[in-house]
Amino acid sequence: MGTGGIITLVILGLVVVGLGSFLISGYNRLVELRNRVRNSWSQIDVQLKRRYDMIPNLVETVKGYAKHEESIYGAFAKARDMYNHASETNDIKGVVEAEQGFSAALGRLLAVKEAYPALMANENFKSLMKELADTEDKISYARQFYNDTAMKMNNEVEKFPSNIVASLFGFQAATYFEVSAKAERENVKVQF
Repeated sequence: MGTGGIITLVILGLVVVGLGSFLISGYNRLVELRNRVRNSWSQIDVQLKRRYDMIPNLVETVKGYAKHEESIYGAFAKARDMYNHASETNDIKGVVEAEQGFSAALGRLLAVKEAYPALMANENFKSLMKELADTEDKISYARQFYNDTAMKMNNEVEKFPSNIVASLFGFQAATYFEVSAKAERENVKVQF
């Protein structure tokens, strides 16, 4: 084998090593982003679960003052059931639907509290409302972090040349946590 053959083999070897390095680093980057998306989604899930677990206590406190508001309690139960099902299956769109039902029920509950000044003076109610407000802040932050992470993942899945690696190994774009109803685009106002 002459000098030309050796140079060709070296160049071919370098190309193979370069291509292998590209595939490995691209794959590892996509795995890292996919895991970040999963982690950030689990952070939203933890805060939503915390909030949904808090609601029965809030509802029980309000029930003593507003017994005739049974439809609100049913709306919370329906939203919680929707959330539980969607959460178990990692269905982001289902969680968004549950959130819309939850926000509507919470809005109705907050309207009820205005009609009952004694309820607003109840220490348990005030404590639960403060905890709910804190949780809403955490959910808002977690949603933003999730969507930022999903955007990074989606950029890598769509950009050239990482889209080649994504396509080869079946990486998919992440779903954003978006709301569809106009009322849902506004922050939940938790006041007491």
